[in-house]
Order: sequence, then C-alpha cells, then structure tokens
Amino acid sequence: MTAEPLDRSIDRRAFLARAAALAVASAAGATVAAPSMAVANSALTMNPGTRNRSLDQPNAYTQPRPEAVADPTELTIAEAAWLIRANKLTPEQLVEAYLARISTYDGTYQAFNLVLADAAIAAARDAASGPRLGALHGIPLAIKDNYYTEGVLTTANSFLFKDFLPPYDATAVARLKAGGAIVLGKTQMGPLATTRATTPAGVVTTVNAWTPTNRNTDPGGSSTGTATAVAGRMATSGIGTQTGGSITSPSNAQNLTGLKPTMGRVSAAGVIPLTYTRDHPGPLARDAKDAAIMLTAMAGEDPADPRSQGLPDVPDLIDAATPVYRRNRVKLRWKTRIGVLPGFTNGTSATAAARRAYLDRLAEIPGATLVDVSLPDGWSQLTGGTFNNIRLPERSEPFMPYLRTDLRGFGVSVTSWLQGALLGGNEFLTGQRAKLLLMERVLNDLFDVCDVVVQTDPVPFDILGLPEIAFPIGFTAAGVPIGTILGGLPYAEDRLLSVVAAYQATTDWHLRRPADPPAAARMRAEAPAEVLRLTAEQVAELTQ
Repeated sequence: MTAEPLDRSIDRRAFLARAAALAVASAAGATVAAPSMAVANSALTMNPGTRNRSLDQPNAYTQPRPEAVADPTELTIAEAAWLIRANKLTPEQLVEAYLARISTYDGTYQAFNLVLADAAIAAARDAASGPRLGALHGIPLAIKDNYYTEGVLTTANSFLFKDFLPPYDATAVARLKAGGAIVLGKTQMGPLATTRATTPAGVVTTVNAWTPTNRNTDPGGSSTGTATAVAGRMATSGIGTQTGGSITSPSNAQNLTGLKPTMGRVSAAGVIPLTYTRDHPGPLARDAKDAAIMLTAMAGEDPADPRSQGLPDVPDLIDAATPVYRRNRVKLRWKTRIGVLPGFTNGTSATAAARRAYLDRLAEIPGATLVDVSLPDGWSQLTGGTFNNIRLPERSEPFMPYLRTDLRGFGVSVTSWLQGALLGGNEFLTGQRAKLLLMERVLNDLFDVCDVVVQTDPVPFDILGLPEIAFPIGFTAAGVPIGTILGGLPYAEDRLLSVVAAYQATTDWHLRRPADPPAAARMRAEAPAEVLRLTAEQVAELTQ
C-alpha cells in the first residue's frame, strides 16, 4: 500500500500560480509552458517509459462474476482482461460480441456515428497473435468524435468538420491503442461539444440507455454517445471530454463511473478544442477500477500539450482503485475527511433519499469521516451564470475565421459562439481574476477542513481544473439512475478513486445494467423517426 495519497504532497500555491499562467496563455493565444508542479522524491511515481507495464500489475485483473462470463458484453475491463490473460476469451470474441449488440440495438440508441467493424476485427486478430500489453489488451472502446483518429472521419458532429480526416491519433487515443485497446467506433456528441448529442441542426440523436423509448430523457452532456455506448453494453469503456460537465453528467445519468482528471493530467493534443483552460479528456467506465485502468493509460506528460508538462508523476491509480480489507471488512485505503455541502440531503425526493443513504454507507466504512463544510465567501457570485460565461470568448477565438465567413457552419449553437466573439476583453480578464479568487478560496478554505467534497454540480470544479469523479448511488422509482460527484484537490485522482472503490465494494449500484430496448422500439428506429429538435433557446440555456 502506498504511504499516502498524492494530494498530501501538492503545493497549493504552485497550482494557483500554474492556473494563473494558463489564464495568461489563453488570453495571449500563446502556447507556453506553465510553472512546474513536479514533486521531488515522491513515493507515488510512474516512469512514463513503464506505462504499459503499469497496466499489467496484478490488481488490474479481476476474476469475473459468473453472470458476466455468460455474456462477454457484461464484463468490466478488469474482468475481460482476466479472461483474456487466462486464454478463456479472445479479443476477437469480445469484439464480435459488441459488434453484434451494436448491429442489433444502435438503431435505437444512436450512440455511434461511425462503427469501424472491419478495422476492429482486424485489430482483435492482431492482438491475439501479438505480445500481451496489459489490462487493456484486446479491450474494445468507444471514442468521442472530437478525438483525432488517424485516417478516420472526425467530425465533432459539426458542419465545420464534416469531411475532416486527421493525419494522426489524438495523444489519448494513441496511448490507449499502445496499451492494446481496440477502437470500435466514434460516438455521437453535441455539435462541437456544446449540448447533448444532436445533429448540427439540433435534431436529437442519442438516447439514454435506461429509457430508450423516451428521447426526452436527458442522457447527459456532450459525451452522451460514449456514455450510451458503455451503458448499453456496446463497448467495454470509452472516453469523452468535459468542459462543463460532459463526463460527470452523462455518467450520473447512465449509471457509469466517470473521471474528470485535473487539468493537464491527460493531454488534450489532438482533441478538437472548446476551451483551452477547461477542456479535460477522461474516461467513462463501469466502475472505479476500470476508470483507473483507462486513466493510467491516458495520463502523462505530452510534448504536444504544454498543459500536461511539469506535473507530478502519475501515481498508482489501479492500486488506489483496489478495495482494501481488514478482517473481511472493506476500509478506506487512506483516512479521508469527506466534506458535505449545506443542503446536500435536503428534501423528500428520490435523489435526496439516495444521497442520505449514500452518506450513511460512507460513514460506515472505517477511515471515512463526514464533516460539514461551508461554501467559501462569494460562492454564488463566483460560480453563477455570468461568471461561467467567461469561457465563451476563449471558445470562440480559435474559430474566428469560420465566424467571419460562414455562420451556418455552427448550426443550432451559433448564438453562443457569437456571444463569445462579442464579449468584451475587459469582461474576460475580470472573469479570469475572479476564477483565481475562487480557486484560492476553494483550496485554502474549503479544503482546509476536508480531503474530498460532495458536489451537486460539476461546473465549479470544471472552471478550476480540479479533479472530480461521478458514480451511481441509486435509482428513482421509475428506474432512472441517480448519481453523485466527489471533487478533490489537484492531482487527487488516486484519493477519489480509493473512496469510490471502497463505496462500490459495499454496494451494487454500479453492477446494474439497463434492459435491452424492446422490439417495438427497434422497429420504430428503422422507420422514419419522430424528430425531437433542440430550439435555439434550449441550446443557449445548455451552453450558459
């Protein structure tokens, strides 16, 4: 067991200085290296040259549940890896099982906008004859369509990129493939990552896998294609991006475990940009162990992305996501103070009841201490809609040539892009200063009394570049998943994973899967669909 989590050795002032440097780089349009956050003599290091070996440690493999053995698409990454290593399952069998589900059900789910069936089968055959690369060897993944994939159409569901064939893979994709993962296809998303998955004209595509016959049920943010693919058992795991909740929100909506890392922990090189200081690539997985395996492969310094340079070494995330037991009872890997925000459990709704039960269960785990925390001064003003809009100029700036020539390329979301182009520079700079003030208060006040904090909204931690993890804690009476979010200090992915792993060792919410779409729904999917279209007002509300 590692001596202590990485957040114990982080200099919070250095992180604040780094955030300030990124804000300056964003305002200047520069790509400069940020101040180093490297920790000297840390016991929690991972040599970048041993990336693949880190995926081959014993804790990366889990003996599968009997019900999962009967259906390969039910397997987690760790379970499938165990079977593949034991020669009880081949990568080709696993890929074919997922392709069969895609063929049968994606007409209803509409999770994919491109399925690479032939390439995936060929990669699986190569994996069977090639060297074993660790827990991701032969594992089929779903890739959000704003990640570059070499020679494969990458559209970001946008008119602007409808014919774009990237000449190389995004760094995160390249690292997953280097670890042995297989790309099943590219997933639907909000146009340029601005809303739930729709066409560029605003016609809703992807549905929530838990309510496939009700297209009005929100499947989450812009990474919904990946979320539905994983929840609907059409991929073992997948990747998305988060700028305003698009990993955590679809994970909560679809009973997944989604991990938004600290800013820079995963390179954003080769990802079609939305906001330079808030774009976070990360995994949408089935449980904490799988999220740890994915992030281990994706994380690390990248010369192509200054945001990823000078950071502390990636700790042993897979070890952190492995439950610890004492006398057959699970306990936290590290003693952790869990901050509870005011009003978190207020009300009589199913969500409030699930939150109370979740906190009660956490409190029963040895090593967990629940503490009431107060919001920092000025919280509502510093996290409100007006402040949140400071990202809009940063978002519009790379696309100014398009905004000047043909507004039709932005489809239904054009209003918010124009808003960013028209927002004054003074407002942007004031917002950046407010962001640093908020970060200082969060780091020094909120985290002075706790190690992790429960959240009701992903946005504040998106703004600040702090890590957060979403995971399931129950269901409504109608069978719709209820999730929650934990946020942590800079580079505290290991601690967040350790808390969620312990919670998931004592509950089974994360093991529940949605029923397959009824035959009637599949038949309707083959017929002309009733159009559900987001209005300009709805798009504006979602992008505020």
